[in-house]
Amino acid sequence: MSAVAIVTGAGEAGIGPARVRERFLHDGTVEGHVRSLILDSWQRSQLLGLSPDRIELPYRPDFEPDGRLVRAAVPVLDRLAARFAGSRMNVALTDETGTVLQRRFGEISMAKTLPEFQSLPGFVFAEQYGGTNGIGLALAERRLIHVYGAEHFAERSQVNGCSAIPVRNPLSGRIEGVLCLGFPRSYADPALDTVVRKAAAVIEQRLLTQSSARERALLRAYLDSGRPVQAGETAGDGRRLLGVDELAQSGLDRNDQVLLAEQATELISRAQRAAVEVTLSRGRRVTLMSHPVTSSSGVEGVVIEVVLHSGSIRPQLTVPGRLGDQLSLPMTIAPPARPAPPPGPAEAAPSCPIDARPSGGTSDTRATGGATGRRVSAGLLLVGEPGVGKYAVAARRRLELLSEASTRIGTTLDVTRTAWELAEMAVPRLADYVTIDLPEAVLRGEESADPRSDLHRTVVHGVTDDCPFYPVGTRVDLRPTTPHVRCLTSGQAVLEPDLSTAAGWQAQTPKGAECILALGVHSLITVPLLARGVVLGIASFYRARDLAPYGDDDRSLAQELATRAAICIDNARRYTREHSMVLALQRSLLPRGLPEQSAVEVAHRYLPAESGVGGDWFDVIPLSGARVALVVGDVVGHGLHAAATMGRLRTAVHNFSELDLAPDELLTHLDNLVGRLDREEDDAEPAADRTGIIGATCLYVVYDPTNQRCTLARAGHPPPAVVRPDGTVTLPELPAGPPLGLGGLPFETAEFHLPEGSRLVLYSDGLIEDRRCDVDTVLDRLRGALARPDSSPEETCRAIVDTVVPQRLVDDVTLLVARTRALPCDRIATWDVPADPARVADIRAAVTRRLGDWGLDEVAFVTELLLSELVTNAIRYGSEPIQVRLIHDRTLIFEVSDASSTAPHLRHAATTDEGGRGLFLVAQLAQAWGTRYTDRGKVIWAECAVEPSGDLPDLSASYLADIPAI
Repeated sequence: MSAVAIVTGAGEAGIGPARVRERFLHDGTVEGHVRSLILDSWQRSQLLGLSPDRIELPYRPDFEPDGRLVRAAVPVLDRLAARFAGSRMNVALTDETGTVLQRRFGEISMAKTLPEFQSLPGFVFAEQYGGTNGIGLALAERRLIHVYGAEHFAERSQVNGCSAIPVRNPLSGRIEGVLCLGFPRSYADPALDTVVRKAAAVIEQRLLTQSSARERALLRAYLDSGRPVQAGETAGDGRRLLGVDELAQSGLDRNDQVLLAEQATELISRAQRAAVEVTLSRGRRVTLMSHPVTSSSGVEGVVIEVVLHSGSIRPQLTVPGRLGDQLSLPMTIAPPARPAPPPGPAEAAPSCPIDARPSGGTSDTRATGGATGRRVSAGLLLVGEPGVGKYAVAARRRLELLSEASTRIGTTLDVTRTAWELAEMAVPRLADYVTIDLPEAVLRGEESADPRSDLHRTVVHGVTDDCPFYPVGTRVDLRPTTPHVRCLTSGQAVLEPDLSTAAGWQAQTPKGAECILALGVHSLITVPLLARGVVLGIASFYRARDLAPYGDDDRSLAQELATRAAICIDNARRYTREHSMVLALQRSLLPRGLPEQSAVEVAHRYLPAESGVGGDWFDVIPLSGARVALVVGDVVGHGLHAAATMGRLRTAVHNFSELDLAPDELLTHLDNLVGRLDREEDDAEPAADRTGIIGATCLYVVYDPTNQRCTLARAGHPPPAVVRPDGTVTLPELPAGPPLGLGGLPFETAEFHLPEGSRLVLYSDGLIEDRRCDVDTVLDRLRGALARPDSSPEETCRAIVDTVVPQRLVDDVTLLVARTRALPCDRIATWDVPADPARVADIRAAVTRRLGDWGLDEVAFVTELLLSELVTNAIRYGSEPIQVRLIHDRTLIFEVSDASSTAPHLRHAATTDEGGRGLFLVAQLAQAWGTRYTDRGKVIWAECAVEPSGDLPDLSASYLADIPAI
């Protein structure tokens, strides 16, 4: 049948493939209108949850671009590319998983116009990822197949057709890969079948020539011992041909196939005629049969056949019927009939785990089911030499151990846990007991100056719990004669094959050595943990149950295992050190103590993330007029860069707050600063090393205890929670504002009244972002923790940490709780001042009387001087309305406000100047002074200590003369 007929035949009703596929996707009946293998593949694709219009092929960067299959196929692929030169044909070679290894194109320009998955190696076309396609279906059906147009499951593949055929290992019949020809619709031709078959056969022939001459000689001896049964035939004892690679089709997974390979290698190493029954997953059973053979040149070896019991193969399996030439084996082989050999010593009592009987006579009958009529199938599995087999078994086990160690050691960045993973990896496959000693400095993340004097027992692990070794946590003082010190001195593993004669080891603790020997421990390998020139400790491997002493191969394996573990331990040590440094840096940048102020009562928490220190910060900043600023910010990311950036932003917020800016203005300045820092880093760092800080957020709140007003603005930060004195919890809707660093977008200010005793709860997003819960659930838990009237800020923090903070911190959590206070009305005095210099004396007298009422007569003189200067300046240079406010807080604060926006400047007056000395006098007498702008103008303020700490400054008459004599 032609390829065109195969791919375009639409059944008796004449329905086109596209219509059939559309009907199938809409749950219609299509049996009889599409080939069964295509329908089966469509159904499997649907069961896998694939969507025709959203199929994404995975990419494997770890594929082998120059493996055994590629080396055999490259000349064939080049020949095909030359044959199809100038056409729209393309050739693909994949491995046994469907991963494309090589591509060739008839037109070179096709590689530039096709999508990556059709032009580059590394993409996986297995059916479970790509749906129905040539490569995936060839692997599933295990034979030459055609997929054309709408038979493809993926929408994007329906413009092309393809022919694909498995490439098998001639020795075992195992599928090594797939050769696939892709072509446009008009190229379909039956001749392509011949081309792809011949190309696959040549690749298989080249694979066979890669085998050693000794293996081919053994194989030839095996074949010459009897006539191989042709593919599709049934042997006289009821056996039929079976490719070993069809084990996967019969439901055996990769672990089962690996187990069979291991058992076959061990049978080869025994060099005996034997049969071993192997139980695989899901109750499957197979029998491995070993046949010693000798080549014409005298090479002795063993051939392993696999016999599958009845019920192990699906009924729908088909058997390929293609044969190779004289050296190319058929894809499946039945063991040839041979006379039963005379009994010999090896056959009298063969050594095998389960069914050790000679392969002739009753053993063959029992294994194959010939006597009972049970139908079984057999095939060639492995050919090898006994000596090589023994080394192969040991080498394979070592490689498996090292391979597994690469994935099981170093799963965390914890020094102690990594050491435990080394011990768990070694027991019981390399050792029965393992001890690991690390210096205390290494556990802290540092390098030890003298590891021999600083060792602590970190790990004790073994096949039993009654290990008579130093317990974990004990300081280990080693004698110079011990193998442990010797390995540290030499930097190499030290082997003690017989501990009963190892005097140096016994001298460490004679009584302890007796207990260890009594437990059956008899051999030791001790290995230094060295990484990057740093001594990290000692790993000791003890053998007890295996009576054979450790050998050089074991020492090499222990050395390699310890070296790999040492690198992981060193990585963990470096991480511990850097994490401690960053944590110390961040804690030094966070507030070490809260400033004294009367506006709010404050409690706080900072919880670093498990993955590393982040850029969260908080602050409490006293402002003029008894106000206070509450700040919480977050720099996206973790590590040193985030911590350093946090420190810079926190310092910037302090500096901007000194200017008494409104919250929205402060955030605007902070946003400009972040943008500038980003630009500076982009200019200074290479493109690959740039780590921008865009994504920083901030919430800035100002609370005024004189009127209980709260003013706030936020830059991409979560809004605060507000708890009223009665326990009512609200999450006010505030303008979000963009994150810092975006630039050009405005920030908005919100303002509301907070009764005395209310609580403001500021937090970072790490508190509410939990991967296991949605945000609404976390916010509900937060409301529940806050809905407790009369709770202090400290109690509120404790309740939030106990009920809201996630158990595993993915991000930092910063929490700042402030309970508001109100300044009593009798501690605030306000006077309106006419713009008449003659009225300054009246204001001064009123202020003096109020100071007397407050019991502050001792600061009256200084207050009169300061107030006279500020009020006079407001009258002379400001505009009405003018107001004086006096606040008795921790300090004495007096403010003079007017409607002008002109700010005074401190300067040194020349001796000939008539003025300019007033602000100098203010700066000398006041504890602090400054200017802040309001919607109605400006406020000039000054603070004086309530209890003077010393004498007044020595002011010359020239400065005092500048004070108006009013």
